[in-house]
Amino acid sequence: MFIKLKKLRNRYNYTSQYMADSLDISKSFYSQIENRKRNLSYDMAIKISSIFKMSPDQLFYEETKELLHK
Repeated sequence: MFIKLKKLRNRYNYTSQYMADSLDISKSFYSQIENRKRNLSYDMAIKISSIFKMSPDQLFYEETKELLHK
């Protein structure tokens, strides 16, 4: 799971449905991304991070780096 993404989404009081609508994808598709059941494309990472006015690296890099080095 992208823990930072979920925490940030909850902090902003954004629902999964809000995120999906903002990204023009289904709620199911968004949930699969958040739960790492679907690969995150770079384009989607940019779209998601732009909702929070962050760079993809700020949102996803550290968490992904930790997983790769386990």
